[in-house]
Amino acid sequence: MSGPAPGRARRWRLAVLCLLPVAALATGCALPTQGSPSAIPASRVPFNLLDPHPPTTTTTQPKPSSYVGAKVYFLNAKANDALTPADRLVSAPAQLPAIITTLVSGPSSGESAQGLTTAIPSDVVVLSAAETPPGSNVVTVNFSTAFGQITGTATEQAVAQVVTTVVNEIGPGTGIVFEINGTHTSVPIANGSQVAGPVYLLDVIAP
Repeated sequence: MSGPAPGRARRWRLAVLCLLPVAALATGCALPTQGSPSAIPASRVPFNLLDPHPPTTTTTQPKPSSYVGAKVYFLNAKANDALTPADRLVSAPAQLPAIITTLVSGPSSGESAQGLTTAIPSDVVVLSAAETPPGSNVVTVNFSTAFGQITGTATEQAVAQVVTTVVNEIGPGTGIVFEINGTHTSVPIANGSQVAGPVYLLDVIAP
């Protein structure tokens, strides 16, 4: 049998030579294999993945304030201006200046719609309020000048509101002394007279 023609043999060899680089390239690109798994070096692990406690996003919430209930006394226009209690919340512990300040703030819109009013102007400032001396059952309330500018029947009503509110908080038998900018002042009571104080609950209740 005769061998392949010289031209065909030459073409066959060229084809083999052309395939050799392709085979070598395919072998070099093949996925490497190994007999057993190996650990990934720490230097090659993405950032934070090795941290056993990954960072978390938290929102800091302010601690809710504690409040306690208190009562302040307004005037009921639908009941001949009778002293009428209204519930309030003040920061604990309930400090007397805060309670009286809430009284000075006046009735809410809802309370006003129900007929509650006040004789104390909103520009009055409570400068201080405390038992003087402590344990004496006498509370001195010091107001700004605006309280001293209340006139007429409103003065008697404002005094009654303050006295009733303080007595409700401190207890029966508590007397209230009024000051304007630190100066002792006389105030009117229910019978129409002016007293230097202390003013007690029975003094502001109309006979």
